[in-house]
Amino acid sequence: MRDDLPTMPDEIDKLIHEPARLKIMSLLYVIESGDFTFLMRQTGLTWGNLSSHMTKLEDAGYIDVEKEFKGKRPNTMLSLTDTGRVAFRVYRRMMRSMLDTLPE
Repeated sequence: MRDDLPTMPDEIDKLIHEPARLKIMSLLYVIESGDFTFLMRQTGLTWGNLSSHMTKLEDAGYIDVEKEFKGKRPNTMLSLTDTGRVAFRVYRRMMRSMLDTLPE
């Protein structure tokens, strides 16, 4: 292994780093909240995939999930928690720092 190659920091949040969860976190970072159908369309994830990743992010305290009814239809709203927003900022900063060390 070459010594001049940058290494990936050990502190990278692997929960966020997974591509599907990175899409969800990135989207929620720029919008205040979004419903399940909107997030499914924007991320290209299936219902089951989004649901599974949503649960992992919720269990970590990164997103808040509110289930309610609009009329007679169920509606699930997702938003970043303060913890999730901070975790995403840290992740973004670390990735930017690592990528900035790469030669052009």
